[in-house]
Amino acid sequence: MTEFHITTDAIADNLALSAAVATLPLVAFFIMLLGVKARAHTSGAVALVVALLISVLGFAMPIDMAISSAFRGALFGLFPIVWVIITAIWFYEVTVSAGRFDDLRKTFDLLGDGDIRIQAILIAFCFGGLLEALAGFGAPVAITATMLLALGIKPLKAATTVLIANTAPVAFGAVGIPVTTAGEVGGRTVEQTADIASLISLQVLLIAAAVPFFILFILDGWRGVREAAPAAAVIGISFAISQWAAATFFAYQLTNVIACIVSLGCAFVFLRVWKPKGVAELRERMGIPAPEQDSHLNGRRIWMALLPYAVVVAVFAIATAFPRLLGFLEVHFEWPLLSGTVIDTSGEAMDTSFSFNIFGNPGSLLLLSGIIVSIVYMVFNENGTYPLPASAPVAKFGEVLNRMKFSALTIVFVLSLAYTMNYSGQTIAIGEFVASAGAIFALFAPVLGWVGTAVTGSDTSANALFANLQVTAADRIDVNPDLMLAANTAGGVVGKMISPQSLAIAATAVKMEGEESRILKAVVGYSALFLVIVCITVFLMTNVLGFLVP
Repeated sequence: MTEFHITTDAIADNLALSAAVATLPLVAFFIMLLGVKARAHTSGAVALVVALLISVLGFAMPIDMAISSAFRGALFGLFPIVWVIITAIWFYEVTVSAGRFDDLRKTFDLLGDGDIRIQAILIAFCFGGLLEALAGFGAPVAITATMLLALGIKPLKAATTVLIANTAPVAFGAVGIPVTTAGEVGGRTVEQTADIASLISLQVLLIAAAVPFFILFILDGWRGVREAAPAAAVIGISFAISQWAAATFFAYQLTNVIACIVSLGCAFVFLRVWKPKGVAELRERMGIPAPEQDSHLNGRRIWMALLPYAVVVAVFAIATAFPRLLGFLEVHFEWPLLSGTVIDTSGEAMDTSFSFNIFGNPGSLLLLSGIIVSIVYMVFNENGTYPLPASAPVAKFGEVLNRMKFSALTIVFVLSLAYTMNYSGQTIAIGEFVASAGAIFALFAPVLGWVGTAVTGSDTSANALFANLQVTAADRIDVNPDLMLAANTAGGVVGKMISPQSLAIAATAVKMEGEESRILKAVVGYSALFLVIVCITVFLMTNVLGFLVP
């Protein structure tokens, strides 16, 4: 079979020119999305065509291999990513159909005396972080966005809030897979991988503590920050400290679980002694009616409202503790035209095989959780008060499939774009050019992770793309490679909110399909600000704060 050797200076033997040309698919995507105001799936399709042309004409990749790369990315986009999103939204719709989600909303009304801002922090940041720890792949954004809508928050603000909230937990999402990937691809030992996790928690420490304040600002401006700052401080600081402690002294795989539980516990205790002021005026400003006083909201109803998420935690915990229980059936095959034929810059064949765990992936676990919840709701419906017809789960699944069609197309095109750029050498050319900056590279190291995650929608994928590059650059500038691997991951954390995948998920969840550009404009400034913070933190850790690096 024909071998394709990746070269990063494929165009005129010039790395800078090759890197510049390699950015054109990304430029095309954002021009289509922001300039032309095309829908996200159309923008993704145009960007993919540009990437395929550059792969063949610029980087000399055989056309059949370039097309095969696009299909490889498309399949990964469908399984597991689209599958996870569909099951996550369906899971939520089942609780709505059973009438239990309204009880959950009323339960959150009990916290913070109906302060929507504090409830949004608890849902999007704390609860969303817990979902990120267990599922990842867009599930936290999809589920928490719909919950914020149920509170009465406007769609654009709900989408912006959940995307901002889904930052600090990303590095340790899906039981720490981004960290594990960084360590494995970067050739680090188990102990060094643990050091990477600790360094990440330090690099995102300030952001983790500050996110609740940004949520207050998004929802209610500076007035919201002033009025609810004590609660935001307790939640943010407790999350940041416990995230660092768990990543440093415990198992980094459980970092988010510990941090979210601790911050929720601290919030519960604090809100017992501190009460927000001006809640009625707040709701009037936001156009949200006063919370209903439901005298029938008893402990049983609260428990049944929380049950779905307890089931999710239990199912994912069991699947993680006993991986063979549901992970016994896995589809794995070598990818046509690519396996053993795409040779990276080190002379090694890239792993292009496809694997999918049929029952043990997050989407299937969410499906199983939804089935369990549906059965419980059908059996224990409190004398018909909360009837869930047997046909409802199936009907809702069909509705979600229809609703997701354009978002699914966006995700498929974007992942096709990412894999085409990766296997043809375009992404690597961009990375090597950035790394050629020398010692100042430490300041910009997180940018690679930011770009990688913005393109692929996955911090794990960004680490898979750039981990070896970060290690090489670190050796070149005499910096601890673990610090650069952590920087790549931390950069990806703040790039997640502007990825087309995340934008499509958020738009679908808040029923703003086709308006991804509005959401992007709302969050891009925060992403840039957070990136600057991470870059400065990493640069200081190579100099002034060097004592923090093992």
